[in-house]
Amino acid sequence: MGVRVLVGGKKGAFILESDSARREWNLRGPFCEHWPLTHVAADPLTATIYAAGGNAWFGPAVWKSNDFGASWSHSSAGLSYPQGETPVQCAWVVHAAHGRIYVGVEPAGLFVSDDAGVSFREIEGLRRHPTRPQWQPGGAGLILHSIVSDPADPRRLWVGISAVGVFYTEDGGESWTPRNTGTRCDFLPEGQRYPEFGQCVHNIARAPGPSNRLYQQNHCGMYRSDDGGLSWDSIEAGLPSSFGFPVAAHPRDADTLFFLPLNGADRGRYPPDGRVAIARRRRALDRQARGAAAGRRLFRRDAAGDGDRRARSRRGLFRRQQRLGLWQPRRGRDLDLSGARSAGDLLDRDADDVKPALVRLPLLLRALFPGADRLVEIEAATVAEMIDGLEARWPGMRDRLTDTTPAIRRHINVFVEGRRARLDTALKAGADVYVLTAVSGG
Repeated sequence: MGVRVLVGGKKGAFILESDSARREWNLRGPFCEHWPLTHVAADPLTATIYAAGGNAWFGPAVWKSNDFGASWSHSSAGLSYPQGETPVQCAWVVHAAHGRIYVGVEPAGLFVSDDAGVSFREIEGLRRHPTRPQWQPGGAGLILHSIVSDPADPRRLWVGISAVGVFYTEDGGESWTPRNTGTRCDFLPEGQRYPEFGQCVHNIARAPGPSNRLYQQNHCGMYRSDDGGLSWDSIEAGLPSSFGFPVAAHPRDADTLFFLPLNGADRGRYPPDGRVAIARRRRALDRQARGAAAGRRLFRRDAAGDGDRRARSRRGLFRRQQRLGLWQPRRGRDLDLSGARSAGDLLDRDADDVKPALVRLPLLLRALFPGADRLVEIEAATVAEMIDGLEARWPGMRDRLTDTTPAIRRHINVFVEGRRARLDTALKAGADVYVLTAVSGG
């Protein structure tokens, strides 16, 4: 029987394959056009591979492959909050259960697909919870990063949110309750360290079988629950620290689980002694099982950072630059289009005078839409109408270029006749338009 390991990272998705002996491995990838991916998982019923991620240039998306990685498609249709709210930045986790695909996003929210990842809709009950105005982000943001389902009941779900805690629903997401009793907040004052919510959960996993057993890796400890999260017991004794990120349950043995402890939340957050080691808890015994790489120093770096690089202020970088003939005014949010003037008012000419704009699309964007041309003619009176025209030709392109503010995405630049444009910028007849991705590196 073959074995596949699915890996997501900042350069895309990778697939490692081996036989049952697992002595030699074949690596394939990267896939998904080198998008940063936070989670890659397979649907156990269909073997479809799903990958969740977010691109600073083109926004969030869920990728999928029906042929074990030979080909991929992506979608973010419906993966957005209502206009005017903080846009979805990234899809953080994807979970297949009962014929549905669940996706957790940043800022924290839960979405579901009933058509195998073609389109999504929000499960609104979670963000309607009365505690929502008090939710605070963790170090990486306000992220829903863990989804656990009950294989026997499609209405039951658990989610983990940093730094909010574990929430549970038994009615398919209409209503939710916090389930954090027994988990600590060591970063709060004495007497306030066991709140109803506000815990920085890092990961949750469900044990196999019919029980309600859950495991949790928290910012402040490792825990087990035997009642579906109603109460949690600490199981971190014997580990080098109470801090780590992933937890995994054995697929067949409910009493076996795996952690990857780090050296502490305030000590650099790397494996103790710079050596990767997996901690395994089996039944009542705690012991560390060193992997094949345990004796080899895989990671060594000062906790202070990554060398001589220093942060510096970017204020004023984009106030005005003359570069490559493109004039760039100060960055800022696009204008609210709800009160925008009509195209006729903006251009002060008859519709018969509208001539196609010449739109040049960047390679990175065209790679996401097979068949997209480098030079496109679009009849439009504004940049917003131009993007509508691109969307009509290549569905999904609007989501790659704009967010729900509404605004052109932060790392996408649109220039009309050499000047940076907004969504309501007018397009004269035959306007020359460049769509560019911001340059970054380091």
